[in-house]
Amino acid sequence: MKGREDISPFLAMEILERAHEKERRGERVIHLEIGEPDFDTPEVVKEAAVKALREGKTGYTHSLGILPLREAICRHYGEKYGVEVSPDQVVVTSGSSPGLLLALASFVSPGDEVILTNPCYACYPNFVKFVGGIPRYVNVYDRDNFDMDMASVKKILGRRTRAILVNSPGNPTGTVLPPETLRELASLGVPIISDEIYHGLVYEGEERTILSYTEDAIVLNGFSKAYAMTGWRLGYLIAPKRLVRTIQSLQQNLFISANEFVQYGGVAALEEAGDFVETMRRELDGRRKLLLELCRKVGFEVRSEPKGAFYVMADARRFTGDSFSFAVELLDEAGVGVTPGVDFGTNAEGYIRFSYASSRENIEEAFHRIGTFLREKYSHAF
Repeated sequence: MKGREDISPFLAMEILERAHEKERRGERVIHLEIGEPDFDTPEVVKEAAVKALREGKTGYTHSLGILPLREAICRHYGEKYGVEVSPDQVVVTSGSSPGLLLALASFVSPGDEVILTNPCYACYPNFVKFVGGIPRYVNVYDRDNFDMDMASVKKILGRRTRAILVNSPGNPTGTVLPPETLRELASLGVPIISDEIYHGLVYEGEERTILSYTEDAIVLNGFSKAYAMTGWRLGYLIAPKRLVRTIQSLQQNLFISANEFVQYGGVAALEEAGDFVETMRRELDGRRKLLLELCRKVGFEVRSEPKGAFYVMADARRFTGDSFSFAVELLDEAGVGVTPGVDFGTNAEGYIRFSYASSRENIEEAFHRIGTFLREKYSHAF
């Protein structure tokens, strides 16, 4: 089927699945490839979901989501960012990925173009292709802290440009876009899709919602990262009112609604788990600093230190120009899972993404193994 055959595998998952095969053989693998916090979901969230289960809240809900959760999301954006959002602009989804699919499907037609950064989250181009859109790329570089160059953005704007998709804090780079960039993007007259899933996990500077700069935007967010709820599959989008009815119709047809009892867990997360988020943020900041130190110690270059999320993009080109083969080799010979940079775009080939959503002990052991591997296999590079 046209538009589907060029959807590429998600290489982070390819590495993870290969790692699981090693673990089934009894080998110990240290996972620095996946973006999944190793924290347990807050007790208040689990208790709220259990309470909802016991009260029989196990059916379909309104396709937009339960009103208490939509109201809590609006309060959160009002209190944290000072922006006014109405509950009828919020669509609760089964994770932020379905939210992105609904957003793109609501106004991107076959042949339309969506501007992305290169590198970007590996799945973004495939979502665009799935709805028949065409990804157009703006190269971003570690020497510029992976910020978007506005002249490059304007150069590829065209009559078929339907959206600019941004992610701040970013995966795979950890970049927090400065307010000047968000303001300039908002002034271009093109709808912005802003993936804000890593909000709450910022270590330097301040995260800002695109809604502070324009109402012509769709925000994607959820509970997987900041609240350690990856398996709960709970997200949401905030959309301009003109798009909500279309998105709602798509939701009704494709997904019906998010799980009812899970949504009550989301209410508790927003209203009662703020201390948990701050505790996790502080711990991740410590791991970030440790991983940066160890990356450089074993020979990787890191020119742009991440300011949010939980990833480091390290330049491995002194060792390899083939990041996927290097990642496979590192897994097979050292038992450390990492994500090859090429997963995120051609501009990241030769880089490796390390996730520090793992314990300090695991990070230290992983880099002991990596250092030994590099000295034995790539001694010529030192």
